[in-house]
Amino acid sequence: MTNQPYGGYGAQEPYAPYQQPQPQPQPQAQAWPAQGQGPGQGYDDPFADQHTQQWQGQTWETQMQPPVAPVTAAEETSYLPPQGVAGPAPVAGAEPEPGYGPATLGGNARVTDAQRARAEGRSPIIEPGLQPAVLTAVLGLLLAGGAALGTYALLVPLVVLQGVTAAGWFRLNGMWPARQGIALGFLGALVADAAMLVADRSPGVILGTLGVWVLLSLMLQLRSHADPDERMYGLMATVVAAALAIAAGGYLAADADAVVVGAVAVAAAMVARALPLPTAVSVVVALAVAGGAGFAVGGMETDGALIGAGAAVCALIGHRVASYDYPSRFVHFTAGVALPLAAAGPAVYILGRIFA
Repeated sequence: MTNQPYGGYGAQEPYAPYQQPQPQPQPQAQAWPAQGQGPGQGYDDPFADQHTQQWQGQTWETQMQPPVAPVTAAEETSYLPPQGVAGPAPVAGAEPEPGYGPATLGGNARVTDAQRARAEGRSPIIEPGLQPAVLTAVLGLLLAGGAALGTYALLVPLVVLQGVTAAGWFRLNGMWPARQGIALGFLGALVADAAMLVADRSPGVILGTLGVWVLLSLMLQLRSHADPDERMYGLMATVVAAALAIAAGGYLAADADAVVVGAVAVAAAMVARALPLPTAVSVVVALAVAGGAGFAVGGMETDGALIGAGAAVCALIGHRVASYDYPSRFVHFTAGVALPLAAAGPAVYILGRIFA
């Protein structure tokens, strides 16, 4: 019998020392770690002796980008403007930059010639020209023809004159649209015309209507919520527009013969004033033509020449006013047409009473 250890356990062989297992050789294609790195130390990199592969084909970037030329030392230290870079292509039919251009019929948003003149310290006087003068002459001949035919025939061109006067004055002062003021001035002219027809063409009706319309204009501006300066400016424009439109009713209060002489004289004076002459010469020629027209229409008498010359003086003042501050084609075809005739209305009545 063999000896057994204490405890009844069977005999056991002594433990053998631990031996590290030898690594099994692996295929070289799977040996990814590089030599001398990580747990794969001792293994050779199968791709270590191979050259790095370079892409020789053309990609999207190489097709879109131009090749970069080598830069020399001289080019690095010198400044050259970019070459070969084209700017934005010009748009076909593009308009030039807004500048000083001609005014438009609906009001010009650009800098007008008058604004340019004020900025340069020059006089912003721009005369209406030949076309408005022709329209003034046509309207004057209509007034003369209406006066020759009768009171109600005169009333039609007179109402047109009064409406254009009210609208032109507001635009002349740079106030547009101003429907309430224009309507108020034109309504005052209509009320004055109706009152004169009822009162047998009494001129006192004109003064009474002017007083009432000044109060109405004041009440209209008091209801405005604008600044005090703007309200005062609007009040003055409304009062003057109403006064000019109502004062044009002097043709209705004047004698028919005086209206014929005065309207024809204003028509001739405005056409002569539009001729391409120096200002002083043009004014003298216009007065001479107006006096001659009044003399011819007034029965070859001196009274007719005086009435024509007096009406022409007032018409030239109205023409000068229509050429100032905010002239545009719209102003020229409203105030430039109507103001000469409207300003001559009271003169025709007064001179007709003097030389009747």
